[in-house]
Amino acid sequence: MEQPTVLIISDDPEFSRAIPGRWQSERTVPSFIQMNSDVSLAFDPENFQLAIVGQVKPEALTEVLGVLDATGKRILFVAEDAGTQRTVRERWPGMLILPQRENWLEMAVLLATEALARVSAEAQAEDSERSRSALDRQATLGRFMLDMRHTMNNTLTSVLGNSELILLEPGSLSAEGLAQMETIRNMALRIHEIMQRFSSLEKELNVVERQSRKPAGASAQAAAM
Repeated sequence: MEQPTVLIISDDPEFSRAIPGRWQSERTVPSFIQMNSDVSLAFDPENFQLAIVGQVKPEALTEVLGVLDATGKRILFVAEDAGTQRTVRERWPGMLILPQRENWLEMAVLLATEALARVSAEAQAEDSERSRSALDRQATLGRFMLDMRHTMNNTLTSVLGNSELILLEPGSLSAEGLAQMETIRNMALRIHEIMQRFSSLEKELNVVERQSRKPAGASAQAAAM
């Protein structure tokens, strides 16, 4: 994941400034988007990985948190009082909740950093899963080619044999038909060459696989001989 982005939603300008200011002393600093509750519903979920909410007008808090929760992104809520903290925990149990007490700013940056690290790890895991799925599809295609190799070779042998027999009697075809038959023969030869290369590649891969299964000592002994 590239540089992460943190969305800060607050109606208190000091709150919005405090978090980026404190984060500047960390080794890695994300980019920030700052909004208040009046415009926060216009955010694009694709533009941030973590949202930090605090000091929001009470009448806007439920709507802001509800919309954020629907995005599926990590949310850190800084609660001003125990009542709000309890309400948010009951309604949105998946949110990170931090009481705004002494040293809350230190804890907010620490929790947010850990949350971003987890987001990054999950993104890497998803990328790995997509890569594995792509490799599985390619392996399936490879197995299909192996299974169909003999059928393809038999089909090509038939096409080549019949085209060669027809070309041995050029008078049986018009000039245009003769050119088309030569094209069929040449393309069949081309496919045959590709299939031969496929067979050679299979043999090479089998050799590599057998060598990789040899004990390390046997490999070293073979290299020394």
